[in-house]
Amino acid sequence: MNAFSPTARSRVKRLPKRAHYDREAVFAILDAALLCHVGYVIDGQPYVTPTAFWREGDRLYWHGSSASRMLRAQSAGLPVCLTVAHLDGLVLARSGFHHSLNYRSVMAFGTAHKVDDPVEKAAALDAFVDRLYPGRRAEIRPNTAQELKATTVLSMVIEEASAKVRTGPPVDDEEDYALPCWAGVVPIRTIVDPALADPRLAPGVVWPDGLAAYAPGAKFETVLGESAAPTEESYST
Repeated sequence: MNAFSPTARSRVKRLPKRAHYDREAVFAILDAALLCHVGYVIDGQPYVTPTAFWREGDRLYWHGSSASRMLRAQSAGLPVCLTVAHLDGLVLARSGFHHSLNYRSVMAFGTAHKVDDPVEKAAALDAFVDRLYPGRRAEIRPNTAQELKATTVLSMVIEEASAKVRTGPPVDDEEDYALPCWAGVVPIRTIVDPALADPRLAPGVVWPDGLAAYAPGAKFETVLGESAAPTEESYST
């Protein structure tokens, strides 16, 4: 299937014209991000935890300390909602009501499960390192048994997901377009700054070829292997 089938919990109700359910759109927004927020309920109390994540097909992964209460609770098969959002621009209109943001966001629903198989767990962690830093897993020492024991890896198959996107200029009331105040979009992006070498870096160690994409000024989501933010032609405003 090329699209997720929305239900009452995943269908976009506010401004549905901004909704996208196709896997291509959902995966592009997820893959352009490193940080997500995982929402879940423990004993009737809702929690939302920010964490790093990665995707393989329809499956999302995140990890943390084996001592984490959040991860222990999710390990038993807890329903979760994982969200990602990108801020692409500040939209200045001719009235306060019509000021807005250009953004891309995803809500993904599934059931979190602990990755118990040690081979799968090690492979997932290695894939996460190489996703961020291509080829780096082969350059650094392997994880120790104790490090793997101290780390919990969770995964969930995306059961449902919806993306919501806004692009383009402000949409004002027709009579306001003649007002003598500036309106438009202030683009926002996350870029890479020059790297800072560890003061204790061994002599003669040079910047690795695998990190060439982390050039100063590079757009971070491009470094993650994704294209630039969608244009106005890609999505309806």
